[in-house]
Amino acid sequence: MFSMPNDVLIQNLRSQLTRLTESAGDLVFRLGDKGEIRHSSQRAIGIIGSGASLVGMPVYDLVDDSDRSGLAATVAQVISTGLYHRFNVRIHTSTGLHWFELEISAHAGADGQLELLAVGRNISGQQETKERLLHLATHDALTGLPNRTLLSDRLRMAIANARRTNAGFTVLALDLDGFKKVNDALGYGAGDMLLREAAARLQKALRDHDTLARVSGDEFKAVLPGVATHAEINPIARRMINAIQLPFEVEGQTLYLSASVGAAIYPDHGDNEVRLLAHADTAMSRAKETGRARCVVYSRVTFNAPDHDVSMEAAMFEAVRNGEFFLHYQPIVHSGTREIVGFEALMRWMHPELGLVAPSQFIQMAESNGLINLLGAWVLKAACVQLKRLQEVAGRELYVSVNVSPRQFRNDQFLALMDDALKLSGMEGRQLLLEITEGILMSDPVHAEALLLQIAARGVRIAIDDFGTGYSSLAYLKRFPINTLKIDRAFIKDLPGSVKDAAICNVVLSLAQHLNLATVAEGVENEEQLQFLVRQGCTLVQGYHTGRPMMFADAMDVLRAGAAELALP
Repeated sequence: MFSMPNDVLIQNLRSQLTRLTESAGDLVFRLGDKGEIRHSSQRAIGIIGSGASLVGMPVYDLVDDSDRSGLAATVAQVISTGLYHRFNVRIHTSTGLHWFELEISAHAGADGQLELLAVGRNISGQQETKERLLHLATHDALTGLPNRTLLSDRLRMAIANARRTNAGFTVLALDLDGFKKVNDALGYGAGDMLLREAAARLQKALRDHDTLARVSGDEFKAVLPGVATHAEINPIARRMINAIQLPFEVEGQTLYLSASVGAAIYPDHGDNEVRLLAHADTAMSRAKETGRARCVVYSRVTFNAPDHDVSMEAAMFEAVRNGEFFLHYQPIVHSGTREIVGFEALMRWMHPELGLVAPSQFIQMAESNGLINLLGAWVLKAACVQLKRLQEVAGRELYVSVNVSPRQFRNDQFLALMDDALKLSGMEGRQLLLEITEGILMSDPVHAEALLLQIAARGVRIAIDDFGTGYSSLAYLKRFPINTLKIDRAFIKDLPGSVKDAAICNVVLSLAQHLNLATVAEGVENEEQLQFLVRQGCTLVQGYHTGRPMMFADAMDVLRAGAAELALP
């Protein structure tokens, strides 16, 4: 049998190892314990573009300055532990700076000394994709500004830095006055163009190290490090206001807007993200109420806000993060058959210390500080998704009724949010009923008509909530695509004894019948009220007599049991 000498065998093994390492990656280096290059693959020489051997050069000279310390620490760790490590690094090549993944391991070299093997793979494509995804997750798609997620991160960093350096900073909330009219008059495309231009102007009005974010619609937030007094805030806010007051040229038209700004200073007006944002929003609302195109700095004394309300407002923002909000469902029942035909979704808040917080304590607050947009979007999605499950249990079609606040209705993202909720749940538009007030319709009829027509085109139905308690004009019943009138409980509670309430109910029911509108009587609390409504032709009712608001699981149990008539509490 042929026997190969040991020295030849070793040489062959080394040759094979060299060929393997040459083809193992885009870059292959053998390094000394100081990071000096002892050997480089021919492919590495071509990629680096040196035109000659790289032997003797410190590998750190090839990488971007910002990555040198990280690579040196990785090399030191491999040497001290003997364990394999992987490090992403930017390397200067003949075609520019590219990302490489370096796999670094330690072994004994030919001379018996410690040697490192570094095999690099070009990951620029993957890294660019990762960076694009990260950018999309943290930036507003329309303006390119940071979004609410990145704003939150910057705020936490600002707070940490302020605590470390004992220096203050300011949070600004800015809203474009009159923006909704642009959307109504020229459409959403023109509105988007205006927002992009407004964002660019606001960015130029700030310093390089300030953060400007678009959080929703025409609402912006800014974090100003090192700014902690009225004297420092005012010139910055004035630059932003002046930038917006310059004319906008959009689709051949000259438009004029103003901006209202609210400011909250750390730590005087809040020592955490939640309070600072809430107080900046409160100050901004005051700026809009007191003339617009101005900046108002938050002050507990000026705003006459008791500590309890301040704490409650801050707790609301925490509640959103902690998932403390949930839905109750109140059955909407056919008055004759007592069969459940749908549910009204009612937002509830379970505070960890206060327990169940009444809606009267937080709905208006959420409306004023802008949180209602976030909560309203969640309610829409949750109600639609959960209705789908309720229908599966019932074995028949149901509908869900959702209240829409004035601020939600004015939000230019409302239609898209509604579409998302329907798509996510897979339910039909006719199974969603949106409840709005008369005041919403009449405060801006042009916007209301345009939006309601788009909503109706999707098959979604519209109900007027608390009918008869708002505007006296009935012209909107003819102008707007309304499907349902909800008779306010104020006209139900004294039935059938009150002659006046009975007359009002009769008139509303007759009007609805002639206009081919459905009616729902709210606040039905006893059998006498129910029987009166049946006699007058009101087919749908809701109230404690036919079903109290209940948890989702309880609603599932009721439908599962086939209970069409709910027992008195």
